[in-house]
Amino acid sequence: MARVVVALSGGVDSSTAAALLVEQGHEVVGIHLRLHDEGAAVATAGACCGLDDALDARSVASALQIPFYVLDLRDAFRRAVLDPFVDAYVAGRTPNPCVDCNGVLKFRVLLGRALALGAEALATGHYARIDEVDGAPSLHAAADADKDQSYFLFPLRREALARTRFPLGALGKDEVRAHAARLGLPVADKPESMDVCFLPDHDHAALVRRSRDQLDGAGAIVDEQGRELGRHDGYFRFTVGQRRGLGLATSEPHYVTRIDAERREVVVAPRAGLARGGLVADGVHWLHGPPHEPVQVRIRHRGALHAARVEADEATARVRFEAPVEAVAPGQAAVFYQGDRVLGGGWIREALA
Repeated sequence: MARVVVALSGGVDSSTAAALLVEQGHEVVGIHLRLHDEGAAVATAGACCGLDDALDARSVASALQIPFYVLDLRDAFRRAVLDPFVDAYVAGRTPNPCVDCNGVLKFRVLLGRALALGAEALATGHYARIDEVDGAPSLHAAADADKDQSYFLFPLRREALARTRFPLGALGKDEVRAHAARLGLPVADKPESMDVCFLPDHDHAALVRRSRDQLDGAGAIVDEQGRELGRHDGYFRFTVGQRRGLGLATSEPHYVTRIDAERREVVVAPRAGLARGGLVADGVHWLHGPPHEPVQVRIRHRGALHAARVEADEATARVRFEAPVEAVAPGQAAVFYQGDRVLGGGWIREALA
């Protein structure tokens, strides 16, 4: 059996992944990532990746009788995740920090550390699968569509796939809980965290204000013709597709269709104005591709798969949907699938009419 490093967050998923590998006879090493300081400006009690989670991870490692280490990545987290998150909102985009965290910290930095420790592979509690296609490892969606996290994993490099294990990819959440209870894990009944780890209160605008205290974001809420409908106190509070919090007295609900950071304007329209015919994505990373036939595109985690055609090179993709798609948000990831296979993904630069 092999030595495997497990990214041990302190939650039930990564803990069960580690326990299943131990049960299979592997030599397992648990590593917990310290990403931010509990009680600091970006952390609040109850957030994941905090002190309680570190203690839970240690207790799981003790129960499994495996080595346990804490890897301090606070500086790397700030550079790779936190600063780009704030910068994106300041630029009028909607970021996805979980993609950055996985792509940079887990499957580059932590994987490199795992290999330096003599491990054959890095395992995580992600709900995704790695299968073999044409003799090479291939990233696929999880068996449980409701828990699938493959959207966040498109930045994995091909060489990293061969060194990655997802022990939960074929399981549903209820099965994972059952395994955790059967194996006597102290976190078997721990509630699941659904928040961005540094935003347990969902208040990204407060983080932007703390980080850019000289930024004056106040401006106008306008319609597609530029007519002022209201005022706002910070354009970075809004995302494309948002309806709540506009404070408009209109005859029908309006939604954010575009954010003009330079003019500090939030552009709104009735729901029909959200429909877009395509998008352009930059920073595209292909695991398998570029594709030469129709694909499906997902533009947000847990969002629908949209049939589309893609014209792409190694770094840019121009996407045309077969049917209009609502709320294409610059800054979010566009991830390309064929069936349940992840072909690659990139960052939405602009929506196309």
